[in-house]
Amino acid sequence: MSGATIRQNISAIHTWYGFLANEGLVDRDPSERLETPKRWRSLPETLSVAEVTRLLETPRVDEKLAWRDRAMLELAYGAGLRVSELCDLGLGDLFLQENLVRAFGKGKKERLVPIGRAVVAALSVYLHQIRSVLDRGASKGRVLLNARGEPLSRVGAWGIVKKRAAQAGITKRVTPHTLRHSFATHLLEGGADLRAVQEMLGHADLSTTQIYTHVDRDYLRSVHHRFHPRG
Repeated sequence: MSGATIRQNISAIHTWYGFLANEGLVDRDPSERLETPKRWRSLPETLSVAEVTRLLETPRVDEKLAWRDRAMLELAYGAGLRVSELCDLGLGDLFLQENLVRAFGKGKKERLVPIGRAVVAALSVYLHQIRSVLDRGASKGRVLLNARGEPLSRVGAWGIVKKRAAQAGITKRVTPHTLRHSFATHLLEGGADLRAVQEMLGHADLSTTQIYTHVDRDYLRSVHHRFHPRG
């Protein structure tokens, strides 16, 4: 059984013996000695650089909300933002001339994240051509809006990513968090410092960031072959 299944079964046993003890049917709880396995950290699903490129290029310019979708996808991948951070992003959190966005993570912890020219370009087009038309006074100052001019919801953001991934022919399960995973993985594979990636992701603990240090097995084999004396 997996660790998750074992934890569920032990929880059920604890609940059962708790009921028996409350009813006076048992004198002690033998399940107290059961040890719960630690949670296993699974490697996050990521996209290749080629898959990300296909995804970002999927919105067609002749679609009404294409630049909204492109701006959201570029932000998710280019800044590694959580879906809640994407949806909560306000106009005052954009510093496009400085190539920065401000995000408020867990516990409202504030951080500044650098963004590249592709993100700035997509945001600029969206803000001037699409958002200005969508905003009818109900935007609450948010950057990303739905077709009714209201702040884009998390469900809406998930729907956009799922739709665009299908259009791009990507068969993997793709969510907004997949783009965040890909952001971190591609930075680390490119040689970025782990602590710098930690800062950009807004992780309080470095060990949380370390899960992204997985790399492709073929790449590991090639490195071993090239640099190990017995490779």
